[in-house]
Amino acid sequence: MGLGIIGSIIVGGLAGWIASNIMNANTGIFLNIILGIIGAVVLNAILQLLGIYAASAWIPQLIVGLIGACLLIWVWRMVKG
Repeated sequence: MGLGIIGSIIVGGLAGWIASNIMNANTGIFLNIILGIIGAVVLNAILQLLGIYAASAWIPQLIVGLIGACLLIWVWRMVKG
């Protein structure tokens, strides 16, 4: 049982917003949601390859989304130069 569409949007938006504040990135609400959701998906995939499974609850997915979004912002900055 996952978070569902609405839950994923809420958690993704919150994770993206926190990540943009931590990484000092000026992103809007839409990009915050995208960063949080994609960050959670990417980091969950990486963790699954390592045999680690984050629970489908709000707090673990918020943490995974936050770390994933920070990684995405960092990678974007490295690619952008």
